[in-house]
Amino acid sequence: MEKTDLVLVGGGIVGLACARAYLELFPTSTVAVLEKEPEVGLHQSGRNSNVLHSGLYYKPGSYKAKLCRKGALAMKEFCQGENLPYLECGKVVVATKASELSRLHDLHERALTNGVNCRLIEKAELKEIEPQATGLKALHVPEAAVVDYKEVCNELARQLQSQGAQIFLGTAVKDIQSEPDSIVFDTEIGPIKAKQGINCAGLYSDKIAAMCGLKPKARVIPFRGEYFALSSKAEGMIRGMIYPTPNPRFPFLGVHFTPTAMGGAECGPNAVPALAREGYRWRDIHLRECAHILSWPGTWALLARYGPTALAEVARSLSKSAFTKALQKLVPAIQKGDLLLHPSGVRAQTVLRNGTLVDDFMWMRSNRMLHVLNAPSPAATASLAIGRFVIQKVCST
Repeated sequence: MEKTDLVLVGGGIVGLACARAYLELFPTSTVAVLEKEPEVGLHQSGRNSNVLHSGLYYKPGSYKAKLCRKGALAMKEFCQGENLPYLECGKVVVATKASELSRLHDLHERALTNGVNCRLIEKAELKEIEPQATGLKALHVPEAAVVDYKEVCNELARQLQSQGAQIFLGTAVKDIQSEPDSIVFDTEIGPIKAKQGINCAGLYSDKIAAMCGLKPKARVIPFRGEYFALSSKAEGMIRGMIYPTPNPRFPFLGVHFTPTAMGGAECGPNAVPALAREGYRWRDIHLRECAHILSWPGTWALLARYGPTALAEVARSLSKSAFTKALQKLVPAIQKGDLLLHPSGVRAQTVLRNGTLVDDFMWMRSNRMLHVLNAPSPAATASLAIGRFVIQKVCST
């Protein structure tokens, strides 16, 4: 039987960052990362907007607010130190109608409380920063940046292996047994015994938690985010990130424009219910996972709460014209023909029984194991800080 000091379930950016943080503290320890896919970072970590978030949106004092700021600085240093893609392009959050102005001011106050370098700008200055954008007022965040989180995952994996960590690819966890002095992971390559474990399984984190006997008061519900790449003509219409003012009636940020760190630009994502944990297309349907999603009372409560807004998101998913119309509120010159095919992503969002979306990072413990049960955006930005935080929690037991 394979034996190790620590097992990480999940080879996404959070799992790899936790492994890195553990070896920083205990460089002579043994670590194993179990990843069911043939590569690290193939799901949430490699299918997102690649934004290095500044910390605008998060409730002051929350895990998201604190770890996002620390993590953004650490990620910038990591990318620049390892010569990974990094582009500090700035960001504007735009109010396009009068009813959004008070929300924009509230966002500005929250950002300042969180220590974000930002300022409100008038229409004329918005035009100087983003000539093709339209709006009454905007919040400008000059430090906002984009990276390539899949490349970050690849580099973290390379460094871990150079430090002696084992990364088992194509190795799904089938069951977990707790023993008095260890925890045993039943995998496709045989059992692996560890002194401690950390669950960073993302879309499958609640499933791994259930293997350990936990019954969380929340369930992971997958939401697909669909993107388009911009045509070469449309790329020239944006200089940095252009976001709408967040809609308080909907828990996601709305479709936006984002340059990529390697050149080019993209737009999106929307947010629609996925019909499988890895439901990257409407036709990706997994009946057992659908039953798991639909049997949760929180799913129905969530749909009831956000019904009209959710229907608008579905419309944007099914109609490129509707998607384009949403983008034109920010950049009127964008046309439907400027939107090119691009891979989608799926966000693991934890939902309470009453339909409330868990609005912060969430952790639970079982015997000899810590479970990261909710780590949506800005988890990639915050990953290096999350890793250190999680290892501190593990070491405190």
